[in-house]
Amino acid sequence: MHRKFPQNYRWIIGALLLIALFLGLAIPGYHWMQQNVKYARVIHNSRVSPIIFIPGSSATQDRFDDLINQLNANNRNHSLVKITVHTNGKLQVTGKVSPRDNQPFFVVGFENNKDGYSNIKKQAAWFDQAMDYLVDRYHFNNFSGIGHSNGGLIYTLYLEKYFDSDDLSMRTLMTIGTPYNFSEKNPANRTQMLSDFITDKKKIPTDLTVYSIAGTEDYNDDGIVPFQSVEAGKFIYQDQAKHYTEITVTGSNSQHSDLPTNQQIVRLIEQYVLDDNGNNRNGTPNARNRN
Repeated sequence: MHRKFPQNYRWIIGALLLIALFLGLAIPGYHWMQQNVKYARVIHNSRVSPIIFIPGSSATQDRFDDLINQLNANNRNHSLVKITVHTNGKLQVTGKVSPRDNQPFFVVGFENNKDGYSNIKKQAAWFDQAMDYLVDRYHFNNFSGIGHSNGGLIYTLYLEKYFDSDDLSMRTLMTIGTPYNFSEKNPANRTQMLSDFITDKKKIPTDLTVYSIAGTEDYNDDGIVPFQSVEAGKFIYQDQAKHYTEITVTGSNSQHSDLPTNQQIVRLIEQYVLDDNGNNRNGTPNARNRN
C-alpha cells in the first residue's frame, strides 16, 4: 500500500529539490568565477614585462645569443627562454625565468623559418600560439619586441591580425634591417605584402613606440636589404603608432647579418628598450622622428 503525502509536503519536497539543483549548478560556477577573477588579478598586477625577440628567415632560436650575452654584461642578469614552434603547432621550450626577474628575454623561432610572404603569414600565426603560451605561463600584461629582418615583418602581421590590446599591451617595437617592401628599391612599387600592411595599419596600437633601424654599407643597402625597403616602414607605422623613429647605422658591422651585434644597435636597445636604462624614452641623436 502506497502512502500518499499531503499536498503541502509535496510542495516542500519539490522546493528542496530545486534548491539542491540550484546549489549543484551555482557552487561549481562560483569556483570557476573565483579562479578566473584570481587569474585576471594576477595578470593585472604582474610586474613582469619581457622583451620578446623574433629572428629573421633561415635563423633559429639561437640567433640572438651573442646579442643577449652583450646585453647581460655589466652585472645584468636577464633570464632567457627559447621557443621553437614546429609546423604542427607544438612548442619546444628551453630555459627558465629566474625569481624576481621582471624583464626576462624570450626568443621565438620557427621550424619553418623560410622566406616569402606566404611563410611569414604562417610564422605570424605560430608566433601568436607562442604568445598564448608565454602569457599563460608567465602572467604578464605588457611586453616589448625586437625583430631582426623578417622578424619585424612577423611582428607587423601579428599586430595587425592577432594582437588583442584589451588583454595585452606592447610598449616598444624595435625592428632591425626589416624589409617592409622586400627587395624593392622604388617605394612606388609596393609589393603585395606592403600593400596589405598599409591597408590594415589602423589595427596597430596607437600607444606603441616604434624604432626602425637600417644598416648601410654604402647608403643604399646593408648588403641584402635596400635602405628604401626598410624606410617603407613609415607607410605602416607613421601617424598610426604613438611614436615612429627611423635610425640609420653605418660603419663596421652594419651588414645585414651583423646588425644584431652592431655596437650602436646594442646601445640603442640598452637605451630605449631595457628598463634599467630608462623606460622607453623617445627620440635619439641622429634619428629621424616621424611622428
